[in-house]
Order: sequence, then structure tokens, then C-alpha cells
Amino acid sequence: MDKTAKVVIPVKYDSVGKFSEGLAEVKLNNKYGFIDKTGKEVTPPKYDFVKSFSDGLAVIGVVSGRVSKDGSKSYSATYKKGFLNKIGKEIIPMKYDEAEDFQEGVAKVGLKGKWGVVDKNGREMIPIKYNGIGKVSEGVVRVRLNDKDGFIDISGREVTPPTYDDNGDVSTGYQHFSEGLAMVGLIHKRGFIDKTGKEVIPLKYNHLHPFKDGWAVAGLDGKFGYIDQTGKAVIPIKYQEEFSFSEGLAKVQLNDKYGFIDKTGREVTPIIYDHVRDFYNGFAAVELNKKWGVIDKAGKEVVPIKYGEVRQTFMIKRGFIGVTLNGKDGFVDLYGNEYFDF
Repeated sequence: MDKTAKVVIPVKYDSVGKFSEGLAEVKLNNKYGFIDKTGKEVTPPKYDFVKSFSDGLAVIGVVSGRVSKDGSKSYSATYKKGFLNKIGKEIIPMKYDEAEDFQEGVAKVGLKGKWGVVDKNGREMIPIKYNGIGKVSEGVVRVRLNDKDGFIDISGREVTPPTYDDNGDVSTGYQHFSEGLAMVGLIHKRGFIDKTGKEVIPLKYNHLHPFKDGWAVAGLDGKFGYIDQTGKAVIPIKYQEEFSFSEGLAKVQLNDKYGFIDKTGREVTPIIYDHVRDFYNGFAAVELNKKWGVIDKAGKEVVPIKYGEVRQTFMIKRGFIGVTLNGKDGFVDLYGNEYFDF
């Protein structure tokens, strides 16, 4: 029904999904098809399985068999899957056991437990022979063969053969290219390669995150900091916990105490607190000797450290912070005025 109350989509379907790229899935008598926004059927409900359109194509499937769950009487369907375009043409036949959405012009497909990548014409750009394959990221995918990982670009060119150790789930975000570099590992040591396969940051770290805005979290011998894309430590690798920045500052731990640093590595507060919380709208709660207060981004105490609890997110936009003192709940403003009787 449109804004004038005119019925645009006939009231005949069992269900209608959300529109994606101008088309929506419809269900009728346990079969699925697609309609456009005028209600016209692009393809009638005839498939047993569909996914929403992505990058101009949609995954479709028909039941190919049923398998028992652990020998019980409960069965789940197995499908043969392919791809449909926006005019209802099956451009990639339903022959795969698994098929995922198109990204960057290609899609992951699986057959008999092996994985590869096809383009929009159905050509196998990466052969279906790998035990696992990651998502497409910056035109490159991570592949796994015999418990070793490598990279192939979506044209089929091998960036690096599968020689690196399995770093967990190949489909996770940590396993992909980000800002031109990808994390790799050997014998519990990690580094980064570029898209030529060159190891541009040596495999010496125990812990790494993908690059974001030119920096990556790096851990070595239980200490954490940040490195840039040359491998230089832009924040010294000396802190006890990994950390991220919030409103331009990060809470760090050193010698079992907490404080804050900025993105130059400068300590904007002394590292003396027992606990701290992330900055929120320019303020952060801090604890010292089992008492809480609030500091600003210059490290100045705007709420004295004397309260049993501070609820820094409560009404802070209006200049009030929730506090507890001697078992009573109240508020304090950013000038130190207390409000407990209300």
C-alpha cells in the first residue's frame, strides 16, 4: 500500500521481505520469488531458498535432498544454489552446495566441502579447491589449503601461496586486507604483508589488529602499543592491556594503574588511578582509593574524587552527573554543586 492507500503489492503472498536494490522476496506456498516496487513479479515464487539482492544478483536455491540431524528423525534440507539477476534470469546455474553474496564483483561458492570464487558470468576466478576462503577485501581473498593460509586476488593471481599458519576462523575480520596490508602468522608470531606478498612488517609480534587510520594495535611479550605501516611504534609497546581511542584519548594501564594518553602518546593524566572509564562527551569517570570522580580531557578534576559511584552517562549533556554518596543517590553539576534532596 502506498501513501495514497492504493494497493501496490497484491494481498496474496504469505510474506513479503524488505526491498533490497529495488526488489523484495515474496513467499507463496513455501516457494520464493521476487517483486519490484510496482508489485510486478520479476520471477514467480518457485525457489526453495533465496537471499536478498547484493551487487545486482541474488542467491537462489532448490532442495536437493534432506539430511538427518545426528541420526534423529529431524531432517534439514540441503540445496543446490546459484544466482539470479534483476530481470529474473538465472545467470549462474544452481549447482553449488554453498553460495554467498556478491562483493566487489565476485562471490564465494562451495562444492563438496571445497571453496572458490566466481565472477558474475559464472567463471571460476579462484578454483574450487580450498578448505576455507575469506571474504573479499580490497580485491583480495584469504584462502586456506591443508591448514595453511595464503592470498589470491579476484583475478586469480596468487599474492602469496598457502604457507602461513592457520590464524583461526578464515572468515573473521582479522584475516583480511585492511589499508593495503594483511596480518599473517608463523609459529605464534605475527606480522603484515602487502598486496605483492612482501612481508613489510616482520613476523615478531604476539598480537596484532588490522590497520585502521594508518595504525594497528601491536602486542609483544604481554605489552601493548600501536605501530604505523612502516612498523614504527607510534605509541610505545609498554602498556599492560590493549587499548583503543575514544574521543581522541585512550585509557592505558601501567604498573597496575590507569591513566589516559593522546594520539601522540603523551600522558594527559598521570597513570595513578585504580580504574577509569572511557571519555563520554568530554568527561571520564576515574576511581582512586575506592572513591570516584570525574575528569575532563585536560586531566582536571571537575567532580571531586569522593563518591561511592559515578554514573557519567546520566544527564551529562545537560551538565549533571549521577553520583552516590554515603548510600544516597543524587547529582552533581560540573561546578561541583550537589543535589541530593529532591
